[in-house]
Amino acid sequence: MANSALNRPDMPGPQPAETTKLTAVPPVAGAVAPHLRANGETGDKIFKFLMLLCGLAVLGVLALIVYELMLRSSLSWHNFGIKFFAGQEWDPVQEHFGALPFIYGTLVSSFLALLIAVPLSVGVAVFTTEMCPKVLRGPLSFFVELLAAIPSVVYGLWAIFVLVPLLSGYIQPFLARTLGWTGFFDGPPYGISMLAAGIILAIMIIPIISSITREVLMVVPQHQREAALALGATRWEMIRVGVLRNARAGIMGGIILGLGRALGETMAVTMVIGNTPQIVKSLFAPGHTMASVLANEFSEATGNVYLSALIEIGLALFLVTIVVNALARLLVWTVTGGQPSRANG
Repeated sequence: MANSALNRPDMPGPQPAETTKLTAVPPVAGAVAPHLRANGETGDKIFKFLMLLCGLAVLGVLALIVYELMLRSSLSWHNFGIKFFAGQEWDPVQEHFGALPFIYGTLVSSFLALLIAVPLSVGVAVFTTEMCPKVLRGPLSFFVELLAAIPSVVYGLWAIFVLVPLLSGYIQPFLARTLGWTGFFDGPPYGISMLAAGIILAIMIIPIISSITREVLMVVPQHQREAALALGATRWEMIRVGVLRNARAGIMGGIILGLGRALGETMAVTMVIGNTPQIVKSLFAPGHTMASVLANEFSEATGNVYLSALIEIGLALFLVTIVVNALARLLVWTVTGGQPSRANG
């Protein structure tokens, strides 16, 4: 009776020892000690700050380039204003300067290079990925990419000793006889001309466009090809509809990179273009580009206005590059309809 009274929980008195035993709480999965969490948050903040500095560094370099070009060209801008980009006279003796012949030569030589290089580059890429035997695919791709590693001065020397004699002796007379009525192929066949500059630029940008196009074509899903062939398409129709259409945005990206090199190429163009500041319709006539005039005359510029005019040409080259790339990106957006590339499926 006494024992039962002592064991009742509502009765005062000492309770059994097992009722006061504490149960250990198991640790929460994924719990981190406070000091480790604080160290991790500090590391994340430092990492985020460093990555922000990397991104701002690119913008900072771009801003410094623009600032320096505008500062050094302020004298020419003050003397000539916007007419500098529309003027055709380039007379260092009288200090009359106009950049239009150089802008014209840069655009004509670059777009002539694209006109020649794009079909060849796409053809090489299509052959390498779709038609070339596997034994030859690796060596052919390697040699095409090897062309991009050749220095531009070597291309210029090859153009002087091989391309220019071929143009003056065979190609230009043939073009004059057959297409001289167009006005683009008339005049004396000297070889040193805008046509020579466009051809050498085309040879230089073929590896860039071809390599990028080949990589884009290789990532087009195989079922696109199989579906086109299963529907009865020929090989040409399969490549045109199932491959090239899906890779068009990537191909445009390769063309943009090729155009970027063509716009800024200096040495090879300087050796074959003739370096004459004029605007002539015929491609047989010599010309000048913005990059070549900087290479030719920057070290010889004596007056402050002369030097400032050359720096303003560098600024113009910078602006032309931005405008051309913006137009190219607009073209990519138009082709893809504002959607991301579907080259990867």
